[in-house]
Amino acid sequence: MKKLIARANISLIALLMAGQLSAQSLEDVRTQMIKDWERSKAYTIEYLEAMPPSDYGFKPVDSIRSFAQQMLHLAQGCGFFMSSATGNPPPSFVVAKLEESPTAQSKDSVISYLNQAYTYAMNSVKNFDLSKWFEDVKVFSFNATPFALMNKAFEHQAHHRGQTTAYIRLKGLRPPQEKLF
Repeated sequence: MKKLIARANISLIALLMAGQLSAQSLEDVRTQMIKDWERSKAYTIEYLEAMPPSDYGFKPVDSIRSFAQQMLHLAQGCGFFMSSATGNPPPSFVVAKLEESPTAQSKDSVISYLNQAYTYAMNSVKNFDLSKWFEDVKVFSFNATPFALMNKAFEHQAHHRGQTTAYIRLKGLRPPQEKLF
């Protein structure tokens, strides 16, 4: 996935530099990115619905996050990466210690935070100035473009949702069917 995103970034930048990528082409990329976020949100909600409320605290082993903590981490990552990409303030839950908060662990709370995170991510993509997608920004000690950080946000949420597949299976349940389109 990382190599695919890197190739996509390089291809888009090369087309942009060669004058082959029009504003309309970038708008098409944005439109597709938003569709992917919408699909991913629906898919993640299916994961949240697949796990019974009583099992949100389930950990396959003690040394890793619970199901709820994985999903809260996913939500916070969406907010963090999109805030880093756009320079906009992150949602308040991004800086909270949700994984440690007993009140954040319920199914209803997790769903609420995830809905907020996906809404923030999609609005970030919709509203960010396309002419700034390939400027350099610094995140920690790394340089990246806003476009790369938006892709990193998508990669991060897919990674952590994917980790919870094992949690659902260990509970004897069937995870949702993959949604590629």
